Amino acid sequence: MDLSDRFDMVVLIGGVSHTGKTHLAQRLLEKYKIPYLSLDHLKMGLIRGKIPIGFSQSDSDRKISEVMWPLVEGIIRTTIENHQHLIIEGCYLPPKSVKRLKKEYVHDILECFLGFTEKYITENFNSQILPFRNVIENRKFPEYRSIQEFVAEHDMMRTACRINEMNFFDVNEAYEDTVQEVLDFLHDKLAETSSR
Repeated sequence: MDLSDRFDMVVLIGGVSHTGKTHLAQRLLEKYKIPYLSLDHLKMGLIRGKIPIGFSQSDSDRKISEVMWPLVEGIIRTTIENHQHLIIEGCYLPPKSVKRLKKEYVHDILECFLGFTEKYITENFNSQILPFRNVIENRKFPEYRSIQEFVAEHDMMRTACRINEMNFFDVNEAYEDTVQEVLDFLHDKLAETSSR
């Protein structure tokens, strides 16, 4: 079903890195023909463009998020003001900032954040998470985080989403089942929007 010509919406897909955000955005592109912007691509464009931006590739996701958010917010506002639709995906979407912007554009922003439970991470870190980190994007650097650090990042993201009332989906057992749950959720919300 092609809903893309029947709604104006910015879909935000956030969460910790390696949770399948780009993969989900690609599936939405294929299904609905809605273009998506990878915040990793935006980050690397800024870095490679040698623009003085206040962060480096080795900085934490939190620091990069803080510096990039005003730019991302500007893109979201421009997209909404031009009555266009866009998917923005990446780990640089701070739930608190998304909530603040969504209050202003309550009918124009649809967010979902992806995460892994501690159980899923400990059981699948080496077998299901790391091998699929390059499904869409070719990452040339090795994973630097330990399982414990990965779990801690997911716990912080889950808590931030709960506090800020963001839609959060946890993968606990079957990854594809959760992805389908997210796709169904987004489809229902987009269909509601297109019928207004």
